[in-house]
Amino acid sequence: MNSTPIHPRIGIFGGSGLYRMEGLTDVREQVVDTPFGAPSDAFLLGRLGGVDVAFLARHGRSHGLIPSQIPFRANVYAMKALGVQYLLSVSAVGSMREDIAPLDMVLVDQFIDLTRKREGSFFGDGAVAHVSLAEPVCAVLRDVLAASFTDAGLADVRLHPQGTYLCIEGPAFSTRAESNWYRTLGASVIGMTNMPEARLAREAEMAYTTLALATDWDCWHPHQACVTAEMAIANLQGNAQRAQQVLAHAVRRIAANWPVSAAHSALGAALVTPPTAMAAPVRERLHALISRFL
Repeated sequence: MNSTPIHPRIGIFGGSGLYRMEGLTDVREQVVDTPFGAPSDAFLLGRLGGVDVAFLARHGRSHGLIPSQIPFRANVYAMKALGVQYLLSVSAVGSMREDIAPLDMVLVDQFIDLTRKREGSFFGDGAVAHVSLAEPVCAVLRDVLAASFTDAGLADVRLHPQGTYLCIEGPAFSTRAESNWYRTLGASVIGMTNMPEARLAREAEMAYTTLALATDWDCWHPHQACVTAEMAIANLQGNAQRAQQVLAHAVRRIAANWPVSAAHSALGAALVTPPTAMAAPVRERLHALISRFL
């Protein structure tokens, strides 16, 4: 039985095709209850290269949740409650650009949120905060992923250092008209899961970055087959091992110096309602987020 406590400062959200992290040692499952309901699954806590990490399969380990059903607030709040300060997201995406081919990797730096059914904030109902989201991805953490890609020596994979992720509601893929429209918005890749995840991570003062794995060309490309779930999963599984190599190096790099991120103090200039003015049930609901102000 594992007896040494795990205190993860690094968290990983695994997307489609990535339901557990290879290389984890001292692994134990932990169920985390939150004021925002149950997360997608039990967390896997363990050590990756000797560094404590928390891993969660975003869709559940059996992939039983469509994007609209992912409990984003519970997932992010649970990571915060576990002590996570650095949050790495791995996500399957479709390419919206000719130069981003299936099996390429993209370090997302911007988002366009076109979701419709999701709770996008921890705040409201007695507490107001407006976080800055002009730069929704932590630049420091994105640089760590870029360096980690080099560390992994993936000569057969192309990395794109920037890109705009357009998030749709799903679960159906785009119509061709929509896909062509999204390209006019400047989208680089398209997915269904990184919003409101990125926004919630900022409210929770966690440095957040995305490693996007291109699986297809959506349906805009005139000379390529339109995306299917079978195609996307097959390509993602082909890149999942490589993604885990990048993540392993990223965990090592983060733990080497625990970089300071502007995200770590995001609520300092965002909270409008003083915690002392919040009703006791509100403070209790938001405790993991606002405890440093109490």
